[in-house]
Amino acid sequence: MLKGKKILIGVSSGIAIYKVLSLISSLRKLGADVEVIMTESATKFINPITFETMSDNIVYTDMWVHPDKVLHIDITNDVDLFLVAPATANTVAKVAAGIADNLLTTAILASKAPVAFAISTNTNMLLNPITQRNIEFLQGLGYDFIDSNEGQLACNTVGKGRMAEPNEIIEYIEYKLTEKDLLGKNILVTSGPTKTKLDPVRFLTNNSSGKMGYALAKAARNRGANVSLVQGAVKTPELYMVNNIHVETNQDMLDSIDKEFDNLDALIMAAAPVDYEFVNTSNSKIKKSDQNVNFELTKSIDILKYFGQKKDKQYLIGFAAETDDLIENAQGKLKNKNLDLIVANDVSKEGAGFNYDTNIVTLITSKENTSLDIMTKDELANKILDEMVKNVL
Repeated sequence: MLKGKKILIGVSSGIAIYKVLSLISSLRKLGADVEVIMTESATKFINPITFETMSDNIVYTDMWVHPDKVLHIDITNDVDLFLVAPATANTVAKVAAGIADNLLTTAILASKAPVAFAISTNTNMLLNPITQRNIEFLQGLGYDFIDSNEGQLACNTVGKGRMAEPNEIIEYIEYKLTEKDLLGKNILVTSGPTKTKLDPVRFLTNNSSGKMGYALAKAARNRGANVSLVQGAVKTPELYMVNNIHVETNQDMLDSIDKEFDNLDALIMAAAPVDYEFVNTSNSKIKKSDQNVNFELTKSIDILKYFGQKKDKQYLIGFAAETDDLIENAQGKLKNKNLDLIVANDVSKEGAGFNYDTNIVTLITSKENTSLDIMTKDELANKILDEMVKNVL
C-alpha cells in the first residue's frame, strides 16, 4: 500500500524522537521511501547518522550546506506526505505564525504536499490556550494533527501529550494516502469466532483468528468508508479510526448488526459464527465425573441468511470455508442466503483459511467465478472491495 510512496519526516526536539526510528523502519518495510529533516535541537537527542542508517537517505539539518540547491524547495518536491514527528508545541507555534527560521519550518511553508503533525509535548503545554489556538488555526487551514495519547510523560507526570505510537501513525499514513472510492459509504464488517457457553468455564467455538475481517475493515476505512467492526474473540488489536464492537454469541452479533443494518451500504460477514449451540447450559461449573457425558446441540441462528432475507439496498458478502466440493457448496450458499458475493476458500490448503496471513480464494457471484492466486489478506481485502465497487458502489 505504501510501496513507492515518498514520506518526508520532519524531526523536532522531543523525547519521543526515539519512536521515529521505529516508525522509519516500519515504513521502509512497507516499501516507502523516507527522507528526514532534523532541527538543530533534535540532533542533541540523536545523531543524524542514526536516522541516515534507518532511512538509507541523507538527513538534512542545515539549509546552507547545499549551496547548489534551493534545499527547502527541492526537498519537498514529489513528496506524498510531510510528517512532523515529534511535533513540539514550539514548532507548531512557529508554523502557525508563519515563522521560517530553520530548514524544517521553511520546508513546511514551501511544501505543496499534505502536512501532518504528530504532537508530542507536556500536558500543560498542550492544554495551554495558545497551543490549542495554534492547533485549531492550522487545522482550519487544512493541516492534519495525529492526536497524542495519555500516559506517563518524560516529566514524570501523567496526562495527554505522549506522541502516538508508530503503528498508530502508520495507520494514519495508510489512510491518508489511499484513494477514497468508498467515501461516505457505511460498511459493517464482522470478524472472528463466536462462542456458545456450556458453563462459566467451558464453551464451544472455532479457530478463526479474525485476520480477514480485520483486513477488510482496515481496507474499507482506508478507502473512505464509515466502518463498524463487529468482533468475536479475535486475535487482532483494536482498529484505529473505526467503530470497534465486541460480541460473544451469535445473538450478540446479530443484534449488533441489526442496530445498523438499515443504514448500511454493505455488510461483509467475514466472521465465523458457531453452527451449533448447547441446548442445556449451567450457571455453575459442571463437575467432572468418571462417567461419559453427552451434551445435546441445536442449530444456531444463521446470521447471514437472516440479513439476506432482510436486505433492501445492502450489498451482502459472505465467506465459505470448505474442505470438500468448494465451488458447489459456495454457490449453494450464495443462492440460499441471497448474497451478492461469496468468498470461497479451501481451508485444507497450505496458506489458506484460519490463522494465516495469506489466503487462496475464489470470488463467486451469480454471473462469474474468479479464482485468485495466494496473496496476503490485506491484498485480498482490496480485491474483494474492488469487486464490490465494480458492481454497485
